[in-house]
Amino acid sequence: MGILGKLTGGLRRAQSIRHNGKRLTEILEAHAKFVRGDENGARAELAGADLSRANLEKANLALANLTEANLEGASLREAKLVSADFSRANLRKADLRKADLTEAHLPGADLSEAQLGGAEMFRADLRDAVLRRANLGATNLRSADVHGADFQGAHLQTTILRETDLEGADLSGTDLSTALLPKGYKRNAPHGAS
Repeated sequence: MGILGKLTGGLRRAQSIRHNGKRLTEILEAHAKFVRGDENGARAELAGADLSRANLEKANLALANLTEANLEGASLREAKLVSADFSRANLRKADLRKADLTEAHLPGADLSEAQLGGAEMFRADLRDAVLRRANLGATNLRSADVHGADFQGAHLQTTILRETDLEGADLSGTDLSTALLPKGYKRNAPHGAS
């Protein structure tokens, strides 16, 4: 690994990544135009793309299609991901701190050990998502759909869960003492406990 790789923590630059014969930088430029409503723009179609360890800090991928994309270890810190589709995507160990995932689609996504501190996930779809050992400190999950989501061992310090239906979510091994919980929420006894 060169000096630049060491400085970026081993992240890959967007200029060096290709998907379906196009450079990622070209796809991002066309997508920025699309988001602005420019008729010369095109929605980022990154379904199944290998974006592992990609440096996408502060990228605007609102409305992008990232279904089944591999984003393991990628940096999406402070990225705009509003209404992006991450269905069944691999986001293991990804850095999503302070990212805007408002109304993002993440059903079946793997966010194990992801860094989500301070992320905005208002009304995000996290059905059946895996968030094991993820850091969700100060993350806003208000009104998110977490049915079937696996939060085992996740860090939920000061996580906002108000107006979130936690029924059907696996919160075993989590400390909810500082989380902002729905009114009247009572944790169910673990399976097998009496």
